[in-house]
Parts: sequence; C-alpha cells; structure tokens
Amino acid sequence: MDNNILPKRNIPRDLFLHLLAIVTLYWSAISFVTLLWQFINKFLPDALTQWYSYDYSLELIRFSVSSLFIVFPLFIFVSWYLNKIYAREAVVRESKIRKWLLYLTLFIAAIVVIVDLVTVINSLLGGETTLKFILKALSVLVVAGFVFGYYLDDVRRDTPAKSGKYFAIVTGILVATAIIVSFFIIGSPQTARLVQFDQQKISDLQNIQYQIVNYWQSKEVLPTSLSDLNDPISGFMVPLDPQTGQSYEYNIIDAENLSFELCAEFNKEGNDQYGQYRYSSIPVPAKGIADNWQHTAGRVCFERTIDKQLYPPFTKTK
Repeated sequence: MDNNILPKRNIPRDLFLHLLAIVTLYWSAISFVTLLWQFINKFLPDALTQWYSYDYSLELIRFSVSSLFIVFPLFIFVSWYLNKIYAREAVVRESKIRKWLLYLTLFIAAIVVIVDLVTVINSLLGGETTLKFILKALSVLVVAGFVFGYYLDDVRRDTPAKSGKYFAIVTGILVATAIIVSFFIIGSPQTARLVQFDQQKISDLQNIQYQIVNYWQSKEVLPTSLSDLNDPISGFMVPLDPQTGQSYEYNIIDAENLSFELCAEFNKEGNDQYGQYRYSSIPVPAKGIADNWQHTAGRVCFERTIDKQLYPPFTKTK
C-alpha cells in the first residue's frame, strides 16, 4: 500500500469555512467602523448641522454591538479552526479557494483605502477640515489598512505565522473596548426599555395634540377632557400611558386664547436618550418641528397654544 497518497480534499468544507471567515471578517470590520463613527458623532457634534437631525444613532450602536458580540467571536473561531486544518492538511492552505478569497479581501481592502484617500483629498479641497471628518476618514483608513496588511503578509507565507495570534489578541482588545464604551452610551437593557416607554409617550402626546387641534378646527372650542376626542366613526381612541395604563393629563390653561397643556411621567431625560438631537443653527421656516418635546425625568407638562391663523376653523358647507 502506498503511504504517499494524498488524503482526499473536502472541497465543500473548505469553501464553506473560507467563505464564513471572509464574511464574518467583513461584517466585523463594518460593525467596528460603524461604532467608531457613532462615537465620533456623539463626542464631536457638528456645529454646522442644518435642519433637525440626530448626531448619533442608538439603533446603529446597538446593532453594531450585537453584531460584534456574535460575528467577531465566530470569525476568531473559524480562523482558529482553519489554522488547525492547515496544520493537518497543508494542501488546504495552498488551495485555489483560499487564494482567491484572500486576494478578493486584499482587493476590497485596497479599494476602500483608495476611495477613502480620494474622499479625504476631495473634501479637504472643498474646505472640509473638521476634526470630526478627519477622524472618520482615519478610522476607515486604519481598519482597512490593518486588514490589508495582515492578509498581505499571510498570503506571502507558506506556513501560518505567529502574527495570526497577535492579530486575534489586538483585535479582541479593540473590539472589547469599543463594546464597553458602547454600554456607557446606550445603557443597560433595562434602561433601553424605559427609554422605549418614554418614546411611546412622546408619540402618544403628539397624536393627542394633533387630535386636539383637529377638534378645535372642527368645533371651534377646546375639548373639555381627552375623552371628547374619542371618535367611534374614525376609530380614534385616546391612547393610555403604556407604562401605567393611566390616562395622560390634559388641562385647559386659557380657553379663550386656546392654550392647554399635556402632561406625562417620564423615566429619563429626553435630551440624549433618543440620540443627541439638535436644532438648526441657521434659522429656517420649519412648521413641522416647531413644537419642543424635550423633557426631564419625572412629571413634565408641555404647554401649547393653537395659532388661529395657522390652524383656522374648517369651512362648513351648507
């Protein structure tokens, strides 16, 4: 029996593992860069932000953290498992499948670096010299360059190097640090639940306010209580506080001047729980965002006065 016969290749296994390693690498890198961008948005808000906008997104932070929790450890595990296969079956390391996917990774990383550098030069020529922009461009450049450098070194070697171990340690520390910082921004799951309650309360109050204005335009008088807004024909029912199940508080301040207030109990301060929202530094006519719904924790009342010119009574047909 010839002992020099090479073991049969498991091509489906090799293709699956290498594809999984590449996909989890891309996913982890994109999630990490997304976190870095949101950190920059959080701590370096743009003073030239026009219109009503969010500087950073809690949803993006949560999704990126969730991805890194699952996808990055999977990438490390698959890479470790592939190295074990390389040690047993050297032919796998030299396979065309691996070479093609590695060069594809190098190609994508190189394109990202080139596009990033072109964007930096183009923006600098256009007068964009803020620290915020520079840090964002630098984060993409560093991550893409790091991936490019590691895999370029790996593809040149015939055997696995110790750099793979150092790569895993360094990236693991960076990812863990980013996740820890994220929790200081998004808070615990319990905090996120309380914030969701607050968001729903604001949405309910906005809906009630719209119905009050509509009631005035239809009947030329403020409703005496929120129950007056219930309309079985249109199907509208005044929402209740989702946390307590109680009615929201409604008070008429000045019936003649059409002034009223809506009150609710909030769990958290509303300035930075939904993303650091900001108003334009440049005056713009924006009727849709004129109302201020910022709030502190605890009981908060929002005073409103209906402008008869902006919201005239509906014309009644005979």
